[in-house]
Amino acid sequence: MLSTQETGAMRPTAFEEPLSSLELCAGAGGLALGLEQAGFDPVLLLDSRPVACETLRLNRPAWDVRAMDLHRFNPADHPQAHKVDLLAAGLPRVKSAATNSRARGSALELGLLTYTISLVRGVQPRALLVENVPDLVTKDTFASTRKRVGETLEDLGYRYRWFVLNAVDHGVPQDRKQGVLVALVADLMDAFDEPLSGREVSGTVGSVLKESMSARGWMQVDEWADQANQVAPTLVGGSWDRGGADLGPTGTKRAWATMGVDGGTVADQVPGPEFHWDPTRGRSGMVRLTVEQAARLQGFPPDWHFAGRKTARYRQVGHASPPPVGRALGRAVRDALGGR
Repeated sequence: MLSTQETGAMRPTAFEEPLSSLELCAGAGGLALGLEQAGFDPVLLLDSRPVACETLRLNRPAWDVRAMDLHRFNPADHPQAHKVDLLAAGLPRVKSAATNSRARGSALELGLLTYTISLVRGVQPRALLVENVPDLVTKDTFASTRKRVGETLEDLGYRYRWFVLNAVDHGVPQDRKQGVLVALVADLMDAFDEPLSGREVSGTVGSVLKESMSARGWMQVDEWADQANQVAPTLVGGSWDRGGADLGPTGTKRAWATMGVDGGTVADQVPGPEFHWDPTRGRSGMVRLTVEQAARLQGFPPDWHFAGRKTARYRQVGHASPPPVGRALGRAVRDALGGR
C-alpha cells in the first residue's frame, strides 16, 4: 500500500450522509481535513489566531470559520453547534512531564482542556475527540487532570478512553506520538475500536521529499535521499511569542543532522544546481527544508496552502495534527456512531 505522500492529495470520501462536527482550536486544519476525509462536515471551526483562520478559509471557503478565543465561545449563541455528531479539539500542547515545572507550566493549556470538557454540556455531541501530547495520557503528573475529566464526562452520560498513537503507524513519515481522548454517549462506547497501527506505509524523509527536493535541478538529490533513509523526528512548531522557524530542540536537530538536514532553520526554497551538499562541513553543507516540505512530513496534501509569512506558516505546520491521523480517528469514531 502506498502512502498519502506517494499517491497525492487525499480527497474527501463520498458519504451518503456526512456527519456533523464542531472543531475547537482548529489551527491550520490538519484534524479538520482528516475528519472531512472520514466523512465529517464541520458546522463551525474556531481558532484564536487570525492567520490560522485565514489558512482555513483559503483552503475551504465554504467552512464557517470564526477567529475567537475559546473562552468566549458560548454554544447558546451558535445553534448550529448544538447536538453535533462530534466535538473535536486539537488543543494547545501541555508541557511534557519533564519540562512542566519550567517557566509558566501548563496552567493555560490545562484550563483550555477543562473548558472544552465543560462545553460538552452545552453542545451535547454524540462523540468527543481531543488530541494532545502523549504525557497527558500516560504520566502521573496529569493523573488528577484525567480523573477530573473522566468524572465530568461520566456525570454527563459519556464513557471515555485515553490512548496514545503514533502518526508513523498511519501513513505519516514522522515519529510523532499523540495523546488522544475519545468519549461517546455511554451506549456507543462498546462499539469504539482504536485505529489499527501499520495499515499505511509511511515512507522515509528521502523517499517522500526526493521529488520536491529536485525541483530546481539539484544534482545530489539521489545521494541525499539515500542518506535520509529514516522517518522524520517529531516536528516542533515552537513558541508563537519568540524566535524564528526551526525544526525543533537540540536533540531533534541532531537527528536531522544524521540525514544531512540543517534543523536550525527553514528554507525559502529548495536547493538549486549550485548547492554542494557536504554534511561534514556542518550546517553550511546541509540541505534545509521548506515549509511546504515540512507540511508533507506532517501528511498534508500538496494542495493545502498556509497563510502568512514563513515563520507563521511553519508554526502552523509544526503545531498541526497530521491529517492522516485525523482521518484514522474520524473513521474509528464514525464506525462507533454507526456511520450515521
